[in-house]
Amino acid sequence: MVDGKKLAVEVPLPSVLEDDDAETERSERLQLGERSSQTEVDDVRGPKDQRSSPDSNVRDGGEGQGEEEEEEEHVTSDEDYDTDLELGGEEKEGYDLTGRTCYLKACEKLQVVPASYFLQNMGNSELSMVHHGLGPQGTKALAVPLVTNTSILRLNLRDNWIEGMGGAAIAEMLKENCYITEVDLSDNNLGDSGAAAMAGMLKENGTLVSLNLSGNHFTDRSAEHLGSALLTNTKLQHLDLSYNTLGERAGQCLGDSLSESLGLRSLSLAWNCIRGRGAELLANGLEGNVFLRKVDLSFNGFGKEGAIAVGRALKENCVLEELNVSNNRIPPVGAIHIAMGLKVNKTIKSLNIGRNPIQNAGCYGILQSLQENPESAVEVLDFFDITVNQDFDDLYTSVKETFPALRVNHGGRIGTFRKAKA
Repeated sequence: MVDGKKLAVEVPLPSVLEDDDAETERSERLQLGERSSQTEVDDVRGPKDQRSSPDSNVRDGGEGQGEEEEEEEHVTSDEDYDTDLELGGEEKEGYDLTGRTCYLKACEKLQVVPASYFLQNMGNSELSMVHHGLGPQGTKALAVPLVTNTSILRLNLRDNWIEGMGGAAIAEMLKENCYITEVDLSDNNLGDSGAAAMAGMLKENGTLVSLNLSGNHFTDRSAEHLGSALLTNTKLQHLDLSYNTLGERAGQCLGDSLSESLGLRSLSLAWNCIRGRGAELLANGLEGNVFLRKVDLSFNGFGKEGAIAVGRALKENCVLEELNVSNNRIPPVGAIHIAMGLKVNKTIKSLNIGRNPIQNAGCYGILQSLQENPESAVEVLDFFDITVNQDFDDLYTSVKETFPALRVNHGGRIGTFRKAKA
């Protein structure tokens, strides 16, 4: 019975077993009155291989158990050492700057297959995992080691369908990581929940410089979250929100934010649905911004009202250098208003207004505005896919004398038909 009791507690509580042996020995000494001599004790214990008496069996079991415990501890240490070699080890985990160990553990916990490409490149300054099919769970596992990774500065996870859950994991990681400066999460179906997570991150992150959120099914609700974040964050310089479904309400939210934003240097809102009143309010935001250098508003639908607002913004804005309003259904009168802004603007270097129905009249008016503004900085005018006539060509030749570096792109010149000879 004694042996059975000791065996039951031997594995989970070895230290307790040692105390029980000591108490048993003290009880025996009290029963004997501590009258036995060292020789008598030796006689009772007998040799180590003796198993005839109950006392000797108990005591031998205690000594044997001590040896087994020492052997077990030794084996456990060996096993831990093998684990250290394989995963980085508990003792060396603090020195694992890439996070290889915790990534493998995270994959095991989340039941996803570790990405070998990540394991091979997590020590590089740039990690590009485009089209790797990570999904939400794989992205969550990836985010765990990135919290403490000090090597990766540029992270590209484009087209991995990480959805809102994966976006939230990356956002939480970026709240802690102070090394990553560029992130590309385009084409990942983040949705409005992912946009909210990104907005929360931007309110806390102080190192991110470039963020690409293109093609993530953002709606006007997403713009509300991101707009408030842009008022708080002053470090982010490049933001790409193209290929989403931002509408009129988004134009208003982002316009209000841009008028007070202190960080952004470039912004892309191409391929959205910003039109009407939203286009006007967005352009009004550009009017008061003193930091943006490059803005892409192509493929939206600004129309006449939006173009008029852009013209007003160009009169007041004194920092913008590149503006793209191509494919916006701008009519000739809208182009004339933009030309009026260019008459006084001194900073715009590149204007793309191609693929708009501005006709030759609109192109001519914009080119003429440069002729009337000797302080103009325009170097590139893009009238792609818009045909011009001979009058435009003659004006271009004249303007080139004042601005020899000026380059103009258009859709060709309308020729004159010659009468056939009789």
